[in-house]
Amino acid sequence: MAEVHIVGTLTGASDFPSSRLSCRWKIVAGTGWRLLEGDAAGVTQVDAPEDSRFTVWSHPIDIHYGTRAVTGWPKLQVQVFRRDWRGRDELYGYGFTHIPSTPGDHTLAIPTWRPVLSFWDELSSSIFGTAAVLKNTDVVHAPADRFRLTTRSMGTVHVEVGVVLRNFEGYGVAM
Repeated sequence: MAEVHIVGTLTGASDFPSSRLSCRWKIVAGTGWRLLEGDAAGVTQVDAPEDSRFTVWSHPIDIHYGTRAVTGWPKLQVQVFRRDWRGRDELYGYGFTHIPSTPGDHTLAIPTWRPVLSFWDELSSSIFGTAAVLKNTDVVHAPADRFRLTTRSMGTVHVEVGVVLRNFEGYGVAM
């Protein structure tokens, strides 16, 4: 079985309109992929920096997959939340990126977005601290469905990953 080991750090976020952010993340892989070791999902802590231009999480990612095909290559999906002064978490953005298929160290930037509602819904959202959320988060990494949404750009999530490939040559895949 060919193996992919993904080791890295969810380093932080930048360019969001507010601070006190946290991130829920998960690795989404195709049906032919089997998780051998590690956690395929997690949540960072809330960072409340004095300088709101960059939020620091330094959250580790360490995942080991086995596969017999390259279809369904893993993607990293993120959801960023803002914690308000009452301790409530409000959705602040969705995003995803493909995990690089080449071995080595990679620096990734994930642009995020959030659904936009009508003017009155947005006003209500700002007053009551609620936001529009997706019923099915698979839309985030399914390009055909995502284009039907009205969205607003948010900030960027920064990730550093190292990718290690093993036994791909035995399955006729030259990397």
